[in-house]
Amino acid sequence: MDEDLDALVRRVDPDRWLSSRFVADPAARADLVTLYALDHELARIPSVVTNPLMGEIRLAWWREGLEEIAGGRPPRPHAVLQAVANSALPPTALAALAEARLGDLDGAKAGEAALAHADATEGLLMALAARRLSSNATADHVKQAARAVALAKTDGPAALTALRAARAELAGLPIAAFPAVAHATLAGRYAHNKNPGDFEKRGRILLAVLTGRISQGTCTAFGTCPPIEQPRV
Repeated sequence: MDEDLDALVRRVDPDRWLSSRFVADPAARADLVTLYALDHELARIPSVVTNPLMGEIRLAWWREGLEEIAGGRPPRPHAVLQAVANSALPPTALAALAEARLGDLDGAKAGEAALAHADATEGLLMALAARRLSSNATADHVKQAARAVALAKTDGPAALTALRAARAELAGLPIAAFPAVAHATLAGRYAHNKNPGDFEKRGRILLAVLTGRISQGTCTAFGTCPPIEQPRV
């Protein structure tokens, strides 16, 4: 690849990359970057193939490569798979993520189908990131935050509903795992059809990490906002 994985994720997935900066352990931070780079490779497949069959073939290549790593075989010659092999990430769960991304080939979803797909993709991704940062983190801690991220740009009302529910769920998330979900604080802005700039993104994610809570995104970067709740201890 022409750029390392950290530079790739910073370019194509700046929200998650910014959140990962708050992971103190270099190895854990690198594993999150690897996870996000893998999801980028999987999620972009529908936009680079000419028909669903070609997408299925590409996703099968990734799934099989991850299953080979899980079976103890050397990784295929791709920087992301090599990084997975050298990480503490569970390749079997990553293969399930590749399988779930088949749903992207079917086009836009609505209602319960959209929620189910969000759980299988963004939900799994966020759960793996949180679990990498804390062994006490579970998928139930991040389910609604992941739904908010997944739906923010396609179904604003559903994303805002998920955000409201996420605040209660995240109260039980270990503090160490919060960088896995901090970028969800931007979902409210996207759900309100706003496109925050780099400075606003950094400020919102920093505030989320400092308070241990995500925002509804109803205030501007410098405008009047609802009172901030006290940080969790």
